[in-house]
Amino acid sequence: MKINDNKKVLFVIGMEQSPESIIEKMSGLHPDNILVLQSYGPAIAPFSDLMRDIIIAVYRENVEEICVAVPTANRKNARETLKKIYNNKELQEKIQTLDYLFKNSMPEHPKGGIREWLEGNEASANNKQNSADVIRNHPLMPSNVKVTELTIENENLSKMMQRDGSLASNY
Repeated sequence: MKINDNKKVLFVIGMEQSPESIIEKMSGLHPDNILVLQSYGPAIAPFSDLMRDIIIAVYRENVEEICVAVPTANRKNARETLKKIYNNKELQEKIQTLDYLFKNSMPEHPKGGIREWLEGNEASANNKQNSADVIRNHPLMPSNVKVTELTIENENLSKMMQRDGSLASNY
């Protein structure tokens, strides 16, 4: 995958990934043409704050390509964080109240309860594809914006792979 030096590229990455590492690896791109959005977890819902930020970036910055980067590393830290939340005695009553509200008073909430909301698509084995498809198929996304899924093989971004398995380090 070759990218024109003048093309603006938006990388959607997790908090465990370093924006500086991406900029270093993308030697063919001018740093001024690289935009990075970071979030906890790769879940992108069609009408989430992250999706809104992506759409605004595309129009405001004239983004021509979006790369959704997801590490293949174990999500142990995310599970441990969620476990702390679920096991916090002080939060149990609040979690029950929110579950009730989500299930009975907020039918527009797309997830079932607080647990599902906190976990996002974490349970999905194909998060990067789901996130890329959400972006690609969003009704407000211009059809000329290319959306690419990148798999980060390890935490230090030593190897980035495209969905088709080819190396993407030749930007």
